[in-house]
Parts: sequence; structure tokens; C-alpha cells
Amino acid sequence: MQPLDNVTIAAINVSKQYSLTTSSRISPFGRKGTLQALQEMSLVTYSGESVGILGKNGSGKSTLLNIIAGNERPTSGTVLVSEAPTLLGVSAALQPHLTGIANVRLGLLAMGLHPTAVAELQDNVLNWAELSDAKNRPLRTYSSGMQARLKFAIATSVKRKILLVDEALSTGDATFAEKAQARMDSFMRDSGTVVVESHTPGAIEEHCTRAIWIHEGELIADYPTARTVKYYKAWTRYAAKGNERAANRIINQMKDEFVPKRVVFDSVVAALLDQKMKS
Repeated sequence: MQPLDNVTIAAINVSKQYSLTTSSRISPFGRKGTLQALQEMSLVTYSGESVGILGKNGSGKSTLLNIIAGNERPTSGTVLVSEAPTLLGVSAALQPHLTGIANVRLGLLAMGLHPTAVAELQDNVLNWAELSDAKNRPLRTYSSGMQARLKFAIATSVKRKILLVDEALSTGDATFAEKAQARMDSFMRDSGTVVVESHTPGAIEEHCTRAIWIHEGELIADYPTARTVKYYKAWTRYAAKGNERAANRIINQMKDEFVPKRVVFDSVVAALLDQKMKS
């Protein structure tokens, strides 16, 4: 059992439901419905952990990250954090017609940094990504590997206590992977927590020590990365081939084996013990 002061995120019985209005041929006023984006789940992370969130598109990964980040309210449950999390997803902010250095400024501003801090960091970001010579070229002229390195450098330019990454942190080039891993390791050495969501297991295997799997809004696995990824890869292979029976067998196996975590505070335990002693 980890000590309480080592906990960085505690998501307790969190769920998310969206209200929907769909059009109807019968009624011009439409009809209302709901979408259960996340079924009730609990998740706890600790200092020094790197946690991956796997799941197909639309499974609820981004919804969970946005709830942890405080950008969305859960329909039920509570999220407690040791420090305000930083949610990174800089790809949407980058513009292909702008130069590399302009995109660095844009990406850092999108992360909430003050313009003064941006001015101090921009050259370091380009140097670390080994793109100083290309800083005045439009982003559209960059190779996919160069673009991936730039995004990674921007996203990890400032160390955070709790870092949430709403996309796979890929470096593009195999030769750059060791350098990227060293930077991720430095986050963990400084007692930070990194949470990365992706529907592809490559970045999770590369950067994370633990991986959870969300399937259609339900948390079905929370294990060391190798174990979760092993079953997730097998499921994706079967699903891609249209073998629904084999794919569903893996999902059902995960659900049967997984024991959801219960989050109980010391104060609750003390109150129960006190009640028991008095009875």
C-alpha cells in the first residue's frame, strides 16, 4: 500500500454522461437521449509513475483526462489531485504554414505559458529537438519525424508535477527515442506523474510503466504495461480481422480478471473502527 502523501491523482467512482438531442423524422422537435461516456471507475496514481491509457477511439480516454484536468465535471464521483494538472495536446495549435519557431511560440502559449517564459524557452525547445537549422522553415516542409520531435519537445519543455498528454508522445525517429525516454525519465525522477492516452500501444510501451485499458467507457484492466499491452494488441489484431468472437473473448476475460480498486480514506477507516469498537 502506497502512503497517502505519495498519491498524485485519486479519481473516485467517477462517471460521465452526456445529454444528447437527436433529430426525428416523426417529430420536428427531435428527441432527447444520453451517452454514457464513462462508466463508474476509480483510478489512483503515485509520484514517479508513468501511466498509459489504452482504448479504441471513442472509448472515453480523453473524457477521463479532461475530468482529471478539471476541464469537465464528472456526472458522479470525485477527483482529488496533489497539484493542478497540466493537460498537453499541442498538435491542434500548430499551423503548417507557420515557421518552426513561430509554432514553438504558439505551442507554448497554448500550454498557458506567459510570453516572457515563451521567449526564454523557445530556443531551448528547438535546440533539444535538433531543429535550430530549420526554425525559419514552414512546418509543412518538415518531415513527419521532424514534426513529431517538435511536438514532443514543446509538450515536455516544462516539468510538471502532474502531466496529462492527450495524444501519443511519439518522437518519430528511432534514433531519437533514447533521448526522448531520458526526458520522460527525468519527469519521474523529480517525483512527477505522467499520464498518456493513446489508441496505439507503441508510445505506451515506450514511455509507461503501467497501463490501463478503457473499453466503451468501462475500465477493464490496470496492470504493468507489458501485461495490459499484450492483451490489447491481441484484441486489436482480432478486431482488425473482423473476428468478433475472439475479440469479445479477450474483452470478457479482462472484465472477469480485473478487480476494480477501492479508494478508502484513513478518516473513513478510523470512523468505521471507532463505530465497531463502540458497538
